[in-house]
Amino acid sequence: MENQEICEHIRKIKELKQPKELVCEECIKIGSDWVHLRTCQTCGATLCCDQSPNKHMTKHYHHTHHPVVISAEPEEKWMWCYKDEVFADYE
Repeated sequence: MENQEICEHIRKIKELKQPKELVCEECIKIGSDWVHLRTCQTCGATLCCDQSPNKHMTKHYHHTHHPVVISAEPEEKWMWCYKDEVFADYE
């Protein structure tokens, strides 16, 4: 990870949870579309981003308080902590 000011939630992650499928689990249930996907680093849920109509990952954070997600987009290597509003790249 490249950022110097990484929060404790991101620092605690030792192994990344990768998406099982590149679909928003909640959008599939309701027949909706999504823009980009994020994967929760606490439970492994893959859900849609805030640019998507339903913003399922943010709803997931507010419901579960699981703080860190990674981008599930194939070429993106970054994570975000909702609680501390910290962004970090990784390799």
